[in-house]
Amino acid sequence: MADTTVKVDSETRDRFAAVAAARGQSVRAYLAELAIEEENQIKLSKATAVFRDIIARPGLAEAFDEAFPDDAPARRSTAGRAA
Repeated sequence: MADTTVKVDSETRDRFAAVAAARGQSVRAYLAELAIEEENQIKLSKATAVFRDIIARPGLAEAFDEAFPDDAPARRSTAGRAA
């Protein structure tokens, strides 16, 4: 992989260097790991939004419970509750 230069102000460079040193990494390794982590966070955010949309659909929980009855949560009893 070819090297390239990224221009940042000296304060930012120093902050990256300090964080990398605290983690026992080079700045190069730290930035590579940081990029991967950020890419994963973007993917996770998108997946979370899709998941929330899917589980909010009416009847999904009931359909799941019907398809997997052994995994369905126990029904709560409403007997004895004050009206």
